[in-house]
Amino acid sequence: MPHPDFKPLSLMSGGAAAAATAAQPWTPLPYADTPRHDARSVLAHWPRLHAGHDHMPPPAADSPLAEGWALYHSGEFERAATVGLLHGADGMVLANQATAIYANYLEPRESVRLAMFRQVIERAGAQVLADPGNCQALYWQAYALGRYSQGISVARALAQGLGSKLKGALERVIELQPGHADAHVALAAFHAEVIDKVGALVGRMTYGVRAEASIELFERGLALNPDSAAGMMEYARALVMLHGESRMREATQWFEKAAALNPADARERLDVELARAGLRD
Repeated sequence: MPHPDFKPLSLMSGGAAAAATAAQPWTPLPYADTPRHDARSVLAHWPRLHAGHDHMPPPAADSPLAEGWALYHSGEFERAATVGLLHGADGMVLANQATAIYANYLEPRESVRLAMFRQVIERAGAQVLADPGNCQALYWQAYALGRYSQGISVARALAQGLGSKLKGALERVIELQPGHADAHVALAAFHAEVIDKVGALVGRMTYGVRAEASIELFERGLALNPDSAAGMMEYARALVMLHGESRMREATQWFEKAAALNPADARERLDVELARAGLRD
């Protein structure tokens, strides 16, 4: 049964979001040193590549989705999304992950970024309506909703009630899969960002967020997936949001650790580059 506080997420009609991104070329990954994968290497390294997503089964070795995941992990996000959309429910997580990660890291046009996040929210939302226990649909719906909320401003998103929906979705993922590292990190970041925007008292009374819960969730997420550069950077940002300059040195150390990682795939290569850029700023 669904968590009592969980409600499926929805925003606008899928046609509007799809029209906004139609015929728009996707920006290619700019790093020549990005690790490359084929179907065989993706399956061989599946536990490492998907360490943030507990119990996500690999595709069959002879499935087109194995090649689709190879495209994703090699940074061919547009081609990976296309493969995913051709293979029904099993391919939807690939399509949503490729679209959301591309939009977050590489899409330069803000209107297109937001439209892509809406696409993911709507596609994943349809899956959740059909299968409320689909953790991958719940997670990517929440991920896209979080990035969409940042794009329109967190304050505006909270006023529209999107924050409580995001929180409910991530709590549902953790309830169903306690080993889902990325859900812990995303929920931890939500707690910290809401406190940063509205303050600790309003955040606790209105949205049920606490600084202590944020730190606990980060620690759990990083314990589950200690090689997550994204998790390290989110934790660093949260330390500064929650504690200010007093934790800046520790935050810098987390960025240094993320920048020193040896990336296993394209998304990790993008994260390492972000960490390096953060240290230069």
